[in-house]
Amino acid sequence: KYDYPPLVCNVSWLGLLSVLITILLVASSTPLTVANLFYNNLIIDNFTYFCQIFLLVSTASTIVMCLGYFKEESLNAFESIVLILLSTCSMLFMISAYDLIAMYLAIELQSLCFYVIAASKRNSEFSTEAGLKYFILGAFSSGILLFGCSMIYGFTGVTNFEELAKIFTGYEITLFGAQSSGIFMGILFIAVGFLFKITAVPFHMWAPDVYEGSPTLVTAFFSIAPKISILANMVRVFIYSFYDPTWQQLFFFCSIASMILGALAAMAQNKVKRLLAYSSIGHVGYLFIGFSCGTIEGIQSLLIGVFIYVLMTINVFAIVLALRQNCLKYIADLGALAKTNPILAITLSITMFSYAGIPPLAGFCSKFYLFFAALGCGAYLLALIGVVTSVISCFYYIRFVKIMYFDTPKKWILYKP
Repeated sequence: KYDYPPLVCNVSWLGLLSVLITILLVASSTPLTVANLFYNNLIIDNFTYFCQIFLLVSTASTIVMCLGYFKEESLNAFESIVLILLSTCSMLFMISAYDLIAMYLAIELQSLCFYVIAASKRNSEFSTEAGLKYFILGAFSSGILLFGCSMIYGFTGVTNFEELAKIFTGYEITLFGAQSSGIFMGILFIAVGFLFKITAVPFHMWAPDVYEGSPTLVTAFFSIAPKISILANMVRVFIYSFYDPTWQQLFFFCSIASMILGALAAMAQNKVKRLLAYSSIGHVGYLFIGFSCGTIEGIQSLLIGVFIYVLMTINVFAIVLALRQNCLKYIADLGALAKTNPILAITLSITMFSYAGIPPLAGFCSKFYLFFAALGCGAYLLALIGVVTSVISCFYYIRFVKIMYFDTPKKWILYKP
């Protein structure tokens, strides 16, 4: 432990200032027409600008949360802010990617930054373990993603999304024939790489351990920013270029599995960050409802769902970081928070009710649009399982409220602003 170094403070404020300036630059140059850059490797359109501004606002929120985090933890880790900015830059490129190679390079730059910041707390064995697990499994998923891109290029001869969309227009992807089966396997490998990055079942194994072992600030960043960039890129890849009912069934399965596992596994958790990790997996399943529909209503519900999910997650982690000086680790540590910190208790309670999807809060509106999109495309089973898992998830979300208002704490939490 040592005094809070001014270098970390200066880098944090400079990082926040750079993100805010970038938001102003992006917002002031909204295009009226679609523009292709760097030989069609990047694309600039209204969808890109919406996702980029949303990503930058989320990153700025994360940096604001970290301003006091380094002081309380006495961490001389100014490089964490630099890595967050580098990963944000790579996610901006990922949102604009219009080519398989540009997409892969952006994902790799993001992953390399994430591997390092997951292990940024050098004096913690858990943080080192989280970074190592993320690195090993992330390298494996990146290899699968690159192999899928190479198969698509080998069987089509192009890597640009627009050219791929022209090829796949009216093209039936089946398992019959060498070319069709090769294209099918390439799309499957690309989908597996994306599913790992976004922590969807059955490629979620790394998420609970990495989220728990990483510093709380890093866990918040992992829960917020990558969801925006990866889902935006998946919309462009699978809805625009590879649209076909074949992969739609894969995402139907992942959506159902993520909702069920997220709801059931979170019920057995006693640690705050581990429960939030499973909650994140469950919400990925809900977001995949809109994505797997493949309709305009589905994409609109997906964007609304991501927006509301990110707002709720920022709120939860801001409260968790506000209570960090009390070593908040277990859910039981929140006992009688309503008596010591009534404002934080009511804020966390409202957020948990919103997570659970209780009307008239924003979480209910998000799930309503997603279920409505599923019913609109005939995915009645998907909507039914979503409603059932939402009811199950109420147990562990409302459990927070019960502990804060009705349980006797083992230790009193005192909030020092």
